[in-house]
Amino acid sequence: MRILGIDPGLRTTGFGVIESAGAKLHYIASGTIRTDALPNGDLPGRLKIIFEGVREVAARYQPQCAAVEIVFVNVNPQSTLLLGQARGAALAALVSAGLPVSEYTALQMKKAVVGHGQARKEQVQAMVARLLALPGEPGKDAADALGIAVCQAHAGASLAAIAAVTPLARRAHAQYRRGRGY
Repeated sequence: MRILGIDPGLRTTGFGVIESAGAKLHYIASGTIRTDALPNGDLPGRLKIIFEGVREVAARYQPQCAAVEIVFVNVNPQSTLLLGQARGAALAALVSAGLPVSEYTALQMKKAVVGHGQARKEQVQAMVARLLALPGEPGKDAADALGIAVCQAHAGASLAAIAAVTPLARRAHAQYRRGRGY
């Protein structure tokens, strides 16, 4: 299965494409989509570059599924909103390309790749290079995107197997008096 991983960012969006054959992982491609050539105030232009760049990557490498990193909340709410919009542009591009999309937190990705959730960027780079037998370490954004793809390769099959044998049922959240279904 060919998997596209996306690490969304407003200035630099990383992408990584791998193939998963059972437990074996093979590197296909990775890189970044940069928007820093545009002025800081041109948000629509940056979002357009991200959307078109992710669409081009999906068209070129023909993945069967995609995985995107979930945005965490920053100290600065404005930064969080801008990052969320970049993530939305990437998600819209993936969905418009007809890809099923999974989402993972940075903590989940780091646990899948490095073994603990507090790993530094350099550790993720080194482990991604080792797992995919790369001759050198990829850039930080590309390494995160490849890590998201590796996380999908490992967890996606397990989650699909669980879903196949266990019907998903709505749960009521205990925090609310009558329960909240989801």
